[in-house]
Amino acid sequence: MSTTQLETAVAAARTGDFANARRIAEQALLGGQEEKAPLHALLGMVLARSGELKAAAEQLHHAHKEKPQDITVACNLIAILLDLGQDDAALEVASADLAKADDSLRIARYRGFLAQKLEQFEEAVAAYQLIIARQPDDFECLNNLGNAQAGMGDSEAALATLRRAVAIDPAAAPTRMNFVSALLSLDMAEEAEQELLRAKDDFPQDSRPPYQLYALYKGQLKQDEAISALEEAERRDPDVAGIQLKLAIEYGVVRRTQDAERAYRRTIKLDPSGTDAYLGLAIQYEHTNREDEFTGLIDLGRSNRLADGALAFIEALELRRQKRFDEGLDRLQAVPDDMEPIRTAHMRATLLDRLDRSDEAFAAFAHANALQQNSPTEPLERAAQLRDRLKTEIALLTPEWRDSWQPAKASDAHSDPVFLVGFPRSGTTLLDTILMGHPGTVVMEEQPPLNLVEEALGGMTALPDLDDSAIAKARDHYFAEVAKIQPLEDGQLLVDKSPLFLYRLPLIQRLFPQAKIILALRHPNDVVLSCFMSNFRLNSAMANFLRLEDAAEFYDLCFTHWAKARELFAPDVHTVVYEELVEDVGGVVQPLIEWLGLDWHAGMLDHTTTAKSRGLITTASYSQVTEPIYRRASGRWLRYANHLQSITPRLKPWAETFGYSDS
Repeated sequence: MSTTQLETAVAAARTGDFANARRIAEQALLGGQEEKAPLHALLGMVLARSGELKAAAEQLHHAHKEKPQDITVACNLIAILLDLGQDDAALEVASADLAKADDSLRIARYRGFLAQKLEQFEEAVAAYQLIIARQPDDFECLNNLGNAQAGMGDSEAALATLRRAVAIDPAAAPTRMNFVSALLSLDMAEEAEQELLRAKDDFPQDSRPPYQLYALYKGQLKQDEAISALEEAERRDPDVAGIQLKLAIEYGVVRRTQDAERAYRRTIKLDPSGTDAYLGLAIQYEHTNREDEFTGLIDLGRSNRLADGALAFIEALELRRQKRFDEGLDRLQAVPDDMEPIRTAHMRATLLDRLDRSDEAFAAFAHANALQQNSPTEPLERAAQLRDRLKTEIALLTPEWRDSWQPAKASDAHSDPVFLVGFPRSGTTLLDTILMGHPGTVVMEEQPPLNLVEEALGGMTALPDLDDSAIAKARDHYFAEVAKIQPLEDGQLLVDKSPLFLYRLPLIQRLFPQAKIILALRHPNDVVLSCFMSNFRLNSAMANFLRLEDAAEFYDLCFTHWAKARELFAPDVHTVVYEELVEDVGGVVQPLIEWLGLDWHAGMLDHTTTAKSRGLITTASYSQVTEPIYRRASGRWLRYANHLQSITPRLKPWAETFGYSDS
């Protein structure tokens, strides 16, 4: 009898004799004397046990067709289709009607999972709601429902559902993290932060809460808090390459170069063939005067079978260092378009420039800059806002405004700093490196103390109303910020170098009336072209260099601001001309040192040794300042004169003012 054959086959399967069970079931099907659905179902499970998933699915499909309301058959078929990666077919079996008919809710659970996986969020929500209607305290289902609602874009419903899930089982870490995501989607950052802080304490071994805190703080520009949270995530899970890589990047941002290198090295150890850590380390070597370590990094990459594109990027850096420019250009061809696209484009442009292929180089620099213009940080808009601000300040710079200042003076133990200013790419980094070589100076390079003071005061418009107390407070603020970065010993002269303090002269005059100011000058065409050719970090000022016309307007505004303020306040200024400096370093530096009131120190002129010992160079001059002083950049604009015609009328008056001719 067929029932006996089925029972015999089932008995064989229960004892592990799957081959015999299969033979009996197949014979029974051929005999056609019995109900087919149970035999197909049994064959499906026997074939699945043997690893024949496609054949198993075929048999279960037959069984499901014969018995479409059989929940066990449907669930077995769905499970095998999932194993086969046939999610759409599995969802078709887990139909909405079958889910409603299944009191066990197994089909509804499958349907919710599959629909969510396939991003059919409305179907997923309906399936999960079916379960919740019958089992309202199923926190796992509530968690899934909340995620599906978020997928639909219904953030408020998602938040309410996930809040309910957390209340039922606050010990479920994934649900807590999903709850945080829901809070953030509704810009409820304060509650999200508090929830993450609680989760960090509740799950002391879990790296996810502190890592999410890192992301939250990073988005809020709280750099110190972000790094602290990321370090906690790393302590909890030190063997995650992704966390180490993030640490390396963040350490680089705050100039903790040794920590960054450690994290990059750790990332490579954890993920030997990952590209980002190698690239990050190479860029750090470039910025910290350790380009001789490119070779070791290349060897390490080769031994770890690093992708050729990443190797090509590092090898091109090494070839540029060796002045093998043609070979470097050729090697860049192997770098993929999506790998460090801006740096790669910029490197290609610099190599073309060094090969005197000026037209190609200009086009390449323009391409590199164009890649940055569409950044979500809106650099062109920020640049325009800064130019508008300068126009407003320039209009304020009148004798009447100056005469409206409340009489006040500074009276404290601090000596006024020396400020080194000049439009970017005017030789300020070379000059500050030379000054670093004097034992009596401390050079602070492009650091925020003065900017922080200006922000606290409320900008230039606040200067007239400052009294003695306000000035004393502002000076204390400045020197307190300096102490965090560059502690001073008694008798040391502080040189605060930041080129664009060009338009901070009224603030400097108000707070530091005895300050000496070094003005670095270079031909306007050369500096504007050089800024256009430089790969700056795009703050609001540097964003002006993405387009030549913006750069020329910015130059004009900066020096208009400087010239009007200088006329109003008559500060103590010593001018250093770049073209003279590179021709006769000693002859230019010696009178500068005398003007600063310092004794002559011959070691200053060995600027390459000073540069190599100074660590991270934060300006765009890092690749030149460690070289012997060269003259190739002096007058470089003449090679690009045909590309500068649109901005020459704006710059020519300044060139004439500073004593330059076009020949």
